[in-house]
Amino acid sequence: MLRIYLRENGHLVPQDIDPAGGSMPAGPIPWIDLLNPTPAEDRFVEEQLKISVPTREEMQEIEVSARLYSEDGAEFMTMTAILNLDRDEPSATPISFILSGGTLVTVRYGEPRPFHTFAQRASRNGTISCATGEQIMLGLLEAIVDRLADALERIGMRIDAIPRDVFQSRAKNVTRSREERDLRGVIERIGREGESLGLIRESLVSINRLAAYHMAISENGQQRDKETRAGLRLIQRDASSLSDHASYLGGKNQFMLDATLGLINLEQNQIIKIFSIAAVCLMPPTLVASIYGMNFKHMPELDWIYGYPLAIAAMIVAAILPYLYFKRRGWL
Repeated sequence: MLRIYLRENGHLVPQDIDPAGGSMPAGPIPWIDLLNPTPAEDRFVEEQLKISVPTREEMQEIEVSARLYSEDGAEFMTMTAILNLDRDEPSATPISFILSGGTLVTVRYGEPRPFHTFAQRASRNGTISCATGEQIMLGLLEAIVDRLADALERIGMRIDAIPRDVFQSRAKNVTRSREERDLRGVIERIGREGESLGLIRESLVSINRLAAYHMAISENGQQRDKETRAGLRLIQRDASSLSDHASYLGGKNQFMLDATLGLINLEQNQIIKIFSIAAVCLMPPTLVASIYGMNFKHMPELDWIYGYPLAIAAMIVAAILPYLYFKRRGWL
């Protein structure tokens, strides 16, 4: 889909363009948005702006030189955005920002919510600065960073709730469902949070690199205006601080994973210990039963009237004595 945004009376007005029979309107166009573009839409934008729109394969390259570069007077900057942050299966998608003169071209193959939020805000009069493509790019980056910050807050609250399930106190007789006590389920939750944190860190690092690159580039030999530089510094600071917080949450999440695995090992060891003690307790009765199960002809106890009850009593006592010994030593 090819959509352009025109500036009218201090706000942006969206307009869909059909590359087959349409043409760009006269006057400056601050923003051109390519969502899942077709080859015809790519060619249409390339012909209008005299630039080369990167393909999806080129956008997915991880080299910095392939993501941040200048060509034919235009800046090409690709970052990693996150889709479905509110769901259990977030995914990463590349987004390219192309600054050519005063026009911003965004190329994306997903619909992150910040784009929709920013477009709605920009359609209102005087709400945000959107006179140039550079201002629109900064606004989009700020919206993406805000979205990632909200996601980190939610992940932090979910991680803080995990210790209550892992380190629950049985002495307090806290009633919990079987599902909440399931350590396997806890590990799955920890894994989901770890995956989300990894994607968020990747996105924040790409935003930080993009802002640093854009700040280092001079436009027509002139330094960028004070407001733009302040906005870029703010984005860099926010991205760096959020990246540090994501690393902190990642360490906390890893600790919870190690603690959960440790508790699972303790429970398994406890089960093995119970089986081992049970086996030891049953060894003396087995010995008594084996002795009296031998088929020798001359065994005096076979002629006793109370031989059978005596053998049963001997087996019971032989089982109780090791149990009492282990109990006294605190092994049970």
